[in-house]
Amino acid sequence: MYKIFVGNKPIILTTKVETETNFKNFLIDSVDINKVLSKLKKHKYDAVHLIGSNKELLLKKFLSLLPNVIAGGGKVYNKKNEILFIFRNGKWDLPKGKTEPKETINQTALREVEEETGISGLSIIKPLDVTYHIFKRMDQYYIKVTYWFKMYSDYEGVLIPQEKEGITDVKWISESKLTKVLNNSYANIKLLI
Repeated sequence: MYKIFVGNKPIILTTKVETETNFKNFLIDSVDINKVLSKLKKHKYDAVHLIGSNKELLLKKFLSLLPNVIAGGGKVYNKKNEILFIFRNGKWDLPKGKTEPKETINQTALREVEEETGISGLSIIKPLDVTYHIFKRMDQYYIKVTYWFKMYSDYEGVLIPQEKEGITDVKWISESKLTKVLNNSYANIKLLI
């Protein structure tokens, strides 16, 4: 099962047909994705289920419905075991951004974290889950596919938000403050934390 978020509402890719309650079922083979997105925004559904018969092909079929934007990002820890967050568009988020030509996803993730936060001395520890969300730009929907990495830095310098990207704050967040921060974050970030 995959979850693709539209805001904080999920589109769930599944092979299992369930009785509709607070969600709506659609067959992935015949779905009009723009109608689905409209219904999800206009109606009070908590989710949409896209149903297919082949579990292995569900994600591939879904990703073919809209243009994809590939991004990389980091869940960065310091020696105090705090996590690095950015504040953008009124929400706490993890640093991430789009790939550039001829760049590996690891290079993208490291570059974007550095650019958005002013941090240095980053190293990748291991890959994390891939997240998916849908956004709209100039009347066109896109699926952002973000490859996440657990990272580490012992950087203790000043953190500098990348203002031209709309980032207004960068902070190390301790475990004791995570709940408060996650209450004002995105569903896919909550899954990563």
